[in-house]
Amino acid sequence: MGTATAIALVLAILLADALWVAADSRQAQLLTGPAVAGLLLLVGRWAGLSWTQLGLAGALPVWSAGLVAAVAAGYAGALRLPLGRRALRDPRYRHSRRRALRLAAVDVPLATVLPEEVAFRGVLWGLLAVRHGPTVATVATATLFGVWHVLSALDAARPGRALPTVLGTVAATAAAGLLLGALRQVTGSLAAPVALHWAANGLGVLAAARAWAGEPDDAGTPGGPT
Repeated sequence: MGTATAIALVLAILLADALWVAADSRQAQLLTGPAVAGLLLLVGRWAGLSWTQLGLAGALPVWSAGLVAAVAAGYAGALRLPLGRRALRDPRYRHSRRRALRLAAVDVPLATVLPEEVAFRGVLWGLLAVRHGPTVATVATATLFGVWHVLSALDAARPGRALPTVLGTVAATAAAGLLLGALRQVTGSLAAPVALHWAANGLGVLAAARAWAGEPDDAGTPGGPT
């Protein structure tokens, strides 16, 4: 399979997955996320990428642990400040501690981090790096990563706020994609991007739950939906 054909196939798989996610199949995503990741890896191998080119040749535990620790320290610092706690109170993540732990340990890695990192920093990055070089691969996958979040931004947008929500989300996730792609480029491995992506999302869910803890809900009682 040629590189261009493989890239087109990866994008088609991602589009199908995005529509599936938009259908609100959250429980099924725990199965389809790993399945999509496996399918994309098969496409990459079929296109001739080695495990090294896919970012799976080896792990970098020092990089990974350091990134997780840095994000954890950032969230811990934010939780110590009133402004930081207010910023972390995302209504979408007003969960009990048990629910937040489950999301961080199961849902985030399987439904979000694994398929997205394999897709954008693994297969697509590898294909584009072979064809155009690592810098183009990093910029292109960051742009696609931003566009990937359009549907989720529309879903989260308040009435009348769709455009600014989408533009802000695309810009923020594209910037995150640049950082994750740069880590892929510098380390040559998916380990560091995976670690940072999980830390930002998974620890973010835990931090949001902690920020909401003890806050009254609309009825004036502690807690919130679980």
